[in-house]
Amino acid sequence: MNEYELTVLIHPDLEANLDTALDKVRSLVTTNGGEITKEDNWGKKKLAYAIRREDFAVYVYFEVKLPSSAPLKISNVLNITDEVLRYLLVKTDEKTRRALAEQKEREAKVATEAADKEA
Repeated sequence: MNEYELTVLIHPDLEANLDTALDKVRSLVTTNGGEITKEDNWGKKKLAYAIRREDFAVYVYFEVKLPSSAPLKISNVLNITDEVLRYLLVKTDEKTRRALAEQKEREAKVATEAADKEA
Protein backbone atom coordinates (compact mmCIF):
# COMPACT_ATOMS: atom_id res chain seq x y z
CA MET A 1 0.00 0.00 0.00
CA ASN A 2 1.18 3.48 -0.85
CA GLU A 3 0.88 6.53 1.36
CA TYR A 4 -1.07 9.57 0.16
CA GLU A 5 -2.14 12.97 1.41
CA LEU A 6 -5.76 13.94 0.77
CA THR A 7 -6.93 17.50 1.33
CA VAL A 8 -10.65 18.09 0.93
CA LEU A 9 -12.41 21.47 0.71
CA ILE A 10 -15.95 21.04 1.98
CA HIS A 11 -18.86 23.40 1.28
CA PRO A 12 -18.97 26.10 4.00
CA ASP A 13 -22.71 25.69 4.62
CA LEU A 14 -21.96 22.20 5.97
CA GLU A 15 -19.70 23.52 8.73
CA ALA A 16 -22.32 22.87 11.42
CA ASN A 17 -23.05 19.36 10.10
CA LEU A 18 -19.54 18.42 9.00
CA ASP A 19 -19.71 14.82 10.25
CA THR A 20 -21.94 13.54 7.43
CA ALA A 21 -19.64 14.95 4.73
CA LEU A 22 -16.55 13.59 6.48
CA ASP A 23 -18.21 10.20 6.94
CA LYS A 24 -18.67 10.04 3.16
CA VAL A 25 -14.96 10.71 2.61
CA ARG A 26 -13.92 8.24 5.33
CA SER A 27 -16.17 5.50 3.96
CA LEU A 28 -14.92 6.19 0.45
CA VAL A 29 -11.35 5.56 1.57
CA THR A 30 -12.15 2.45 3.60
CA THR A 31 -14.45 0.83 1.01
CA ASN A 32 -11.65 1.09 -1.56
CA GLY A 33 -9.30 -0.88 0.68
CA GLY A 34 -7.52 2.06 2.30
CA GLU A 35 -6.96 3.18 5.83
CA ILE A 36 -6.80 6.65 7.35
CA THR A 37 -3.68 7.18 9.46
CA LYS A 38 -4.21 10.85 10.33
CA GLU A 39 -7.06 13.33 10.09
CA ASP A 40 -6.80 17.05 10.77
CA ASN A 41 -9.59 19.62 10.50
CA TRP A 42 -8.02 22.97 9.57
CA GLY A 43 -11.33 24.82 9.90
CA LYS A 44 -13.09 27.34 7.71
CA LYS A 45 -10.77 29.48 5.58
CA LYS A 46 -11.12 32.08 2.87
CA LEU A 47 -10.38 30.80 -0.62
CA ALA A 48 -7.93 32.57 -2.92
CA TYR A 49 -10.65 32.65 -5.57
CA ALA A 50 -14.32 31.73 -5.68
CA ILE A 51 -15.17 28.09 -6.33
CA ARG A 52 -18.79 27.41 -7.30
CA ARG A 53 -19.60 30.96 -6.11
CA GLU A 54 -18.25 30.23 -2.62
CA ASP A 55 -15.57 32.39 -0.99
CA PHE A 56 -14.95 30.11 2.00
CA ALA A 57 -14.45 26.37 2.53
CA VAL A 58 -13.77 23.97 5.39
CA TYR A 59 -10.35 22.37 4.92
CA VAL A 60 -9.83 18.81 6.12
CA TYR A 61 -6.49 17.01 5.73
CA PHE A 62 -6.08 13.23 5.70
CA GLU A 63 -3.04 10.98 5.56
CA VAL A 64 -4.14 7.69 4.03
CA LYS A 65 -2.71 4.37 2.89
CA LEU A 66 -4.25 3.13 -0.34
CA PRO A 67 -3.79 0.23 -2.74
CA SER A 68 -2.67 1.19 -6.24
CA SER A 69 -6.16 0.97 -7.77
CA ALA A 70 -7.89 3.18 -5.17
CA PRO A 71 -6.75 6.74 -6.07
CA LEU A 72 -8.54 6.70 -9.42
CA LYS A 73 -11.76 5.40 -7.87
CA ILE A 74 -11.61 7.96 -5.05
CA SER A 75 -10.94 10.80 -7.50
CA ASN A 76 -13.88 9.78 -9.68
CA VAL A 77 -16.28 9.82 -6.72
CA LEU A 78 -14.96 13.07 -5.20
CA ASN A 79 -15.36 14.81 -8.57
CA ILE A 80 -19.13 14.28 -8.46
CA THR A 81 -19.71 14.70 -4.71
CA ASP A 82 -21.77 17.84 -4.01
CA GLU A 83 -20.32 18.44 -0.52
CA VAL A 84 -16.75 18.61 -1.82
CA LEU A 85 -15.75 21.85 -3.57
CA ARG A 86 -12.19 20.71 -4.36
CA TYR A 87 -9.77 17.99 -3.32
CA LEU A 88 -6.10 17.19 -3.76
CA LEU A 89 -4.84 13.62 -3.58
CA VAL A 90 -1.05 13.28 -3.86
CA LYS A 91 1.38 10.47 -3.22
CA THR A 92 3.69 11.12 -0.27
CA ASP A 93 7.36 11.40 -1.13
CA GLU A 94 9.41 9.22 1.23
CA LYS A 95 12.59 11.32 0.91
CA THR A 96 10.80 14.55 1.73
CA ARG A 97 9.10 13.02 4.75
CA ARG A 98 12.41 11.71 6.11
CA ALA A 99 14.08 15.09 5.55
CA LEU A 100 11.29 16.90 7.42
CA ALA A 101 11.52 14.44 10.32
CA GLU A 102 15.29 14.94 10.55
CA GLN A 103 14.85 18.72 10.46
CA LYS A 104 12.32 18.56 13.31
CA GLU A 105 14.74 16.42 15.34
CA ARG A 106 17.55 18.94 14.81
CA GLU A 107 15.28 21.84 15.80
CA ALA A 108 14.18 20.00 18.93
CA LYS A 109 17.81 19.25 19.81
CA VAL A 110 18.79 22.92 19.39
CA ALA A 111 15.83 24.01 21.51
CA THR A 112 16.72 21.61 24.35
CA GLU A 113 20.38 22.68 24.23
CA ALA A 114 19.33 26.34 24.42
CA ALA A 115 17.05 25.56 27.38
CA ASP A 116 19.89 23.69 29.14
CA LYS A 117 22.24 26.66 28.69
CA GLU A 118 19.68 29.04 30.22
CA ALA A 119 19.10 26.80 33.24
